Amino acid sequence: MYYNEKIQWIRESKNITQKEIADYLGIKQQQYARYEKGVNIMPVTYLPKICKYLNVSADYILNLDEKTREKTPN
Repeated sequence: MYYNEKIQWIRESKNITQKEIADYLGIKQQQYARYEKGVNIMPVTYLPKICKYLNVSADYILNLDEKTREKTPN
């Protein structure tokens, strides 16, 4: 799952709207929707803010959690 899909999945599972996150980031909902769809690449500066808002780690969003590391060869 790509980071944009993961963010969308987390957001929907917490019943948070795109508009709520967009407002938190200070951008329009349409711009945020393009990030989730993968049409535009989200600036990395938004990642810590989104993590804080969704209450998840960046490792989790980027699939770098412990389970993923165990499967990755050294």
